[in-house]
Amino acid sequence: MSACVPTRAADSNRTERIHQPHSPPPPQPRRFRIAGADWSASIAVFLIALPLSLGIALATGAPLQAGLVAAAVGGLLAGRLGGSPLQVSGPAAGLTVVTAELIHHYGWRTTCAITVFAGIAQLGLGCLRVARTALAVSPAIVHGMLAGIGVTIAVAQLHIVLGGTPDSSVLANLHALPAQLAHLQPAAVSVSALTLALLLAWPRIPGRVGRLLRTIPAALVAVTGATTAASLTALSLPKVDLPSWRSHALASLPEGPVLGIAAAVLTTTLVCSVQSLLGAVAVDKLTAGRPTPNRRSDLDRELLGQGTANIVSGALGGLPVAGVAVRTSANVRAGAVSRNSTMLHGVWVVVAALLMVPILELIPLASLAALVMAVGIQMVSLHHIRTVTRHREVLVYAVTTLGVVFLGVLEGVSLGVAVAVAVALNRLARTRITHDEQEGVHYVQVRGQLTFLAVPRLSRALHLVPPGVDAVVELDGSFMDHAAYESLQDWRTAHTAQGGSVEFTGRAGTRISVPAMETPTTERGTGLGEASSCRCRPWTPWRNHQCARPQPAPPGEDPGEPAATGPSGHQLARGISAFQRNTAPLVRGELARLAREGQRPSQLFLTCADSRLVTSMITSSGPGDLFVVRNVGNLVPPPGEESGDDSVAAAIEYAVDVLKVRSITVCGHSGCGAMQALLSSEPGGSGTPLKRWLRYGLPSLERMAAEDRARLAARAAADAVEQLCLTNVVQQLAHLRAHESVARALREGALELHGMYFHVGEAQAYLLEEGPAADEVFARVTETARDDMPA
Repeated sequence: MSACVPTRAADSNRTERIHQPHSPPPPQPRRFRIAGADWSASIAVFLIALPLSLGIALATGAPLQAGLVAAAVGGLLAGRLGGSPLQVSGPAAGLTVVTAELIHHYGWRTTCAITVFAGIAQLGLGCLRVARTALAVSPAIVHGMLAGIGVTIAVAQLHIVLGGTPDSSVLANLHALPAQLAHLQPAAVSVSALTLALLLAWPRIPGRVGRLLRTIPAALVAVTGATTAASLTALSLPKVDLPSWRSHALASLPEGPVLGIAAAVLTTTLVCSVQSLLGAVAVDKLTAGRPTPNRRSDLDRELLGQGTANIVSGALGGLPVAGVAVRTSANVRAGAVSRNSTMLHGVWVVVAALLMVPILELIPLASLAALVMAVGIQMVSLHHIRTVTRHREVLVYAVTTLGVVFLGVLEGVSLGVAVAVAVALNRLARTRITHDEQEGVHYVQVRGQLTFLAVPRLSRALHLVPPGVDAVVELDGSFMDHAAYESLQDWRTAHTAQGGSVEFTGRAGTRISVPAMETPTTERGTGLGEASSCRCRPWTPWRNHQCARPQPAPPGEDPGEPAATGPSGHQLARGISAFQRNTAPLVRGELARLAREGQRPSQLFLTCADSRLVTSMITSSGPGDLFVVRNVGNLVPPPGEESGDDSVAAAIEYAVDVLKVRSITVCGHSGCGAMQALLSSEPGGSGTPLKRWLRYGLPSLERMAAEDRARLAARAAADAVEQLCLTNVVQQLAHLRAHESVARALREGALELHGMYFHVGEAQAYLLEEGPAADEVFARVTETARDDMPA
């Protein structure tokens, strides 16, 4: 195949020389193509965006066309100009309270003008390149703001669900709720209940039929089902009313107090920007696990794109635009690969707004209200509440939420920022320092951050330690400033000069080690550590056991004679002791959680038994992440009764059918002894266990002999052993596909297979990638870790 390409190029060049001997051949025009995944993703997002855009416009009190305008402009402009290609922008539930308040105070046309000014402000922030600064806002404040907005939305829409009309504030809505409950509208309640039932039940339909049906968005199914039921039963309900586009209201010059308009612009800019930037960061996390992840979002460009979209949306009479989490996650899950999906969804909204008006006007307002109420409830995330509680920021979250609910978004966020600063200062200043003596050893315990504010109390505690005694200073904090460090160093120098010893420990008594600066001394008291010659960090995923202090020989034994248990026995005992002392306190909480919840690994990792392969190190994984199977040569026996070995097959079946892993990785490595044994093996001979096992690698030898070889992307294989190591990974992936559980999961799209090669001497990892030819499956290896990155 490859030999034909130069021939065609030569014929083309020869033709050009005949007709235009002095001109280069004209360049071939580039054809604009849209990936099939982008087409399908755009339709999925459009089906979600259409009912939500109408519902959010209803919740704000804006003209219903304003939601469609914002969805179209957000898809086309923010999608084209933004820095996060897969983020979908449009009218967001997080802006509902802000927009509703603006419409209530200033009217719709002035609200549009405020949207335009907010877009201009976003353009200014993007030009100043301050997007990263917005991420410095505490997540507790952001989640609290969204939770407060969600509560406000849910309480307001509850009145429409019950057949009434909401008031302008949460307190007024709560006060009017008993009277509303006393005067229910059965038609509105029944349509709302049907919408909520479909919204909750649709994603939970079990089985293969459920997986097929879940490709249709639940929001679309809920609204369509409620609309159909209302139409068939001829219920008398308020429905969507889309006036003619000729009477659509556009922006006008703002009318109102200057300070009030400025505060409104600031609030709109803040909420739009923070929500969009956090959404862009979330997109990076969602796409990080893809085989070919997208480039990281350009946050400054994202601000510029959002600002442009808000200017145009406001000028055309649309709602404010921001990144929308629901639509964005649907876009990523649908497999979108470029910004074309986001832009196409905007095109579909335009088509629907122009051609589907009679259908849209059949939708009951109660159904849209129920949909938006469900979105508001989902904004109060239990996961976020547990997270802020674990990080001791529940006070910031609660104050922000209550402030947004009862005072407003800007006031609530301001209160949250003030409380967050107060909490941070309190943590920084609150340091507890105690002195104690136990069995002749003096302990100075520091609880909290050690700053210059605590230096006087630290000095008083240190001077309670008598000269010449053993002292232990326990530092249980994450920060120490220069003043505190100097105070500790000066005291240590003076104390050791008087014959005393000093040992610094961290949380739970773990020793603190620091790299040696000059002389490799191991005397106690020479630094902030147990042994200054140790160059290990205080805690890393892998710690070299050779850094441990040599253990003295037991009494009565000659140090030159081997111990009864042998050096390996002492090494094992030292390793266990070091784990219990240094590592166990750090991982005990996580292991306790795994013990309660059981293992839920995301992937099966099948690799060689070679001692140089540390799976957790080369994959940056921890407890509970990998289900690991190791054997000689990372071999996968093909299924069948003749194989005679079911251990690997049992692990594969358990991982796929019981643990529901999402991927399986076969990892080979350089210098594999099993591959060397395969190359040097002779036919026949004694059937030792090793030879019987290595027969599963014979297909790899045949594959390599047939010139169906894998190769490195940057260079050719160094020798025959490396070539066989690479080819063996490809062959074992083929064996994997023959297993029934794997084949079934692959057909259902629930499993991915990956090949991996680890070069031990270079500490370099490679991932397999398909070649350009149709018959060249997994035929080259692409480099994934660069030499300039930390190994």
